[in-house]
Amino acid sequence: MSYYTDDLHSLSHTKWNCKYHIVFAPKYRRKEFYDARRLEIGKILRQLCEWKGVNIIEAEVCKDHIHMLVEIPPKMSISGFMG
Repeated sequence: MSYYTDDLHSLSHTKWNCKYHIVFAPKYRRKEFYDARRLEIGKILRQLCEWKGVNIIEAEVCKDHIHMLVEIPPKMSISGFMG
């Protein structure tokens, strides 16, 4: 039971645990994300998530796509985070 309560966050009248797995891919899944670009993309994504108040639980930049497991507050829509 403690597994679930450790992950809960609370607002005034609610408790929440909203985690989303997001995958980004360039057009035609071209292998675009190499060395320097990988580091820059990671830095940019961290800055954007910090700015929007989103917690990155785990992320990985592969050669042709990006995986992110993020925790988005319920007051923010997923489209609001992505847009």
